[in-house]
Amino acid sequence: MKFRIVLDTNIVISALLFSRRTGLLVNYWKEKKFIFLLSREVLEEYIRVLSYPKFNLKEEEIKFLIQREILPYVEITQVKSRVEMIKDDPEDNKFLSLGVDGKADYIVSGDSHLLSLGNYSGVEIISLNTFLEKLSNE
Repeated sequence: MKFRIVLDTNIVISALLFSRRTGLLVNYWKEKKFIFLLSREVLEEYIRVLSYPKFNLKEEEIKFLIQREILPYVEITQVKSRVEMIKDDPEDNKFLSLGVDGKADYIVSGDSHLLSLGNYSGVEIISLNTFLEKLSNE
């Protein structure tokens, strides 16, 4: 059985733009080693963050990353839940909503607001290193 996964923005951006250990993740999602869940709201955040000036990406580069590196490999999930668990950073709640509605096994994040929860509604919230370990043990 393949894990159903929500990837937080910080994980996806690192995987796409930096070739360290996170770069492995791109290969794994392209090889369909897990089911990469995505909602419209989370996709919009990926695009917004890729547009930050510090990444110095042109519009066509962002379009390429989204259309060629992400969209062919995801399962689009309609999110109906409105989770309001994280008060300090309400933007993070979209990942919890996607996790619940997408019946995710894990939310993979580097965000302390999410990681501190540990688990939400049966969805385990783990770091990238923990997730990569779990994948290598499959």
